Amino acid sequence: MKAARLWTWHMAAGAVLFFVLGLHMGIMHLGEIGHWFAPYGNLTVSIANSRFRDGMLTFTVGYIALLAIGLFHGLYGLRTMLLELTLRPAMEKAITVFLLILGIGLLGLGTWAAVAAHGVALAGVKG
Repeated sequence: MKAARLWTWHMAAGAVLFFVLGLHMGIMHLGEIGHWFAPYGNLTVSIANSRFRDGMLTFTVGYIALLAIGLFHGLYGLRTMLLELTLRPAMEKAITVFLLILGIGLLGLGTWAAVAAHGVALAGVKG
């Protein structure tokens, strides 16, 4: 039952990633066409426009959510592939624990980076 629930979350995360990454790509790479979230000229990849987006709490939360969903989807998929190798139960548990620690660590690092970028943008630090 637990495996089926995790697999359902894995599939749901994939569907959410499909739409959220599409939105992310549209804003980051097609924003120049519609001037979405780019008040400082046409280049959405400019530092000023990047700081503008980083200063918005919705973008910061969105980046963290995108990271969490992507990490879960990717690492759970990797775990599933590795467990199909029919390893010993101790090795399967070690893989699970390793990927869980890796995921939590990467999520912590990414969250710190998003929050730091948000703080820098709000402080108006010139780089």
